[in-house]
Amino acid sequence: MKIKFLSLCVMLLCACQTLPTSAEWKIRGDGYFQDGKPQQALAAYNRALELNPDNGGVYAARGAAYFFTGDYLAAQKDFMKVLEINPYEPEAYSALGSTLAALGYYQDALEVLNMALVLAPQKPEIFFSRGGVNFMLGQYDQAVADYSYVLKLRPAADVYNARGAAYLKMGNQEAANKDFDMAKSGRVPEKLNDYSMID
Repeated sequence: MKIKFLSLCVMLLCACQTLPTSAEWKIRGDGYFQDGKPQQALAAYNRALELNPDNGGVYAARGAAYFFTGDYLAAQKDFMKVLEINPYEPEAYSALGSTLAALGYYQDALEVLNMALVLAPQKPEIFFSRGGVNFMLGQYDQAVADYSYVLKLRPAADVYNARGAAYLKMGNQEAANKDFDMAKSGRVPEKLNDYSMID
């Protein structure tokens, strides 16, 4: 009887060790996402949430995958879930702000990005996102201020191009050309961050 019981326990332990956990499914999803396979990533994140429906990190990762596939409503829902779990997560506010901007809700996006900056006042990706929202709202001087702050912290070609576009809207062709030339120079990285929305 003892041998049968021990054998059963060993079999159960072995079976449990082969079942992936929520964290392992998230890691798989992250790998798929980085490999440019968003549908596989979404499937892995869904499985992770089935195993642990309170994992804010998985909602954030799945929200990013939804965002980059253009499903902004699903992304918005996931980022709001992250904030429901942890209302002090600046990256979630930043991601939600970017999502609202993608949906065309620029004023709401601006308010959310300002909340993100209260929690992370020196994060260049948030300033970059806010600069884009200010640009869409026609507040070009504020966009230039946001982009200039980013360039002090972490110069990148996409930021120079964005500031150049804002200068053009303001009628400052000379400043715009300087920024566009700097963006093409190869002296700075091409992008501030490939996944700045979720960083």
